[in-house]
Amino acid sequence: MRQLLPVLFALAFTAAPALADDAKVPTISVDGKGEVVAAPDTAAINAGVTTEGKTAREALDANTKAMADLMATLKSAGIDAKDIQTSGFSVNPQYVYPNNSNGDATPPHISGYTVQNAVAVKIRKLDDLGTILDDVVTAGSNTINGVSFSVDDPDKLLDEARKAAFKDAKSKARIYADAAGVGLGPVQSISESAGNEGGPQPVMFKAMAAADRAPVPVAPGQLTFDVGVSVVWTIEGPSN
Repeated sequence: MRQLLPVLFALAFTAAPALADDAKVPTISVDGKGEVVAAPDTAAINAGVTTEGKTAREALDANTKAMADLMATLKSAGIDAKDIQTSGFSVNPQYVYPNNSNGDATPPHISGYTVQNAVAVKIRKLDDLGTILDDVVTAGSNTINGVSFSVDDPDKLLDEARKAAFKDAKSKARIYADAAGVGLGPVQSISESAGNEGGPQPVMFKAMAAADRAPVPVAPGQLTFDVGVSVVWTIEGPSN
């Protein structure tokens, strides 16, 4: 019996903390959402040139000349070199596929080549966007893939959304606490869910005749910045 006593004592000692952990503090967890709407101040376009030629060299020479004119136009528009980045370049053969319905196994042959070169351009003056779009087309750009709008420095807007999200969560928590007849204690945890930047981004693009050139009509719209937050409060005794 003397040898069993230390073992029983050890088991009783190690079990005590586990029982204490089961006594959890009551909490209330509420989600909140904050949203801020702002006008964009920056636009991004992807403009390029597609050329064709009987040989790859011919197509590339034509493309190089057109791209040089496009780059010069962007520079003349005041676009900084750091805001112009090559986004795609390709040289591809053009194939002609013969009609082999009669059982002839004639292979396809190359009839020419296509060269594509494009640049991603960041425009920091939205008032110039319509004119720049018109100018790049005039300079020889025959490929413009989309126009997107953004806010160059969204941090302050996101911080405002965070404050609004917490305020929303706290307001909801107080409603629940009052309904339950308890009080809100200290905040135990705060976790932020991924926010989104989005909203309507309408863009109008209208081809203009050479004799009637005017800035391309554009409509930047507005952007929405939203943040979600989950907050956990300690529940205290009956509210006063």
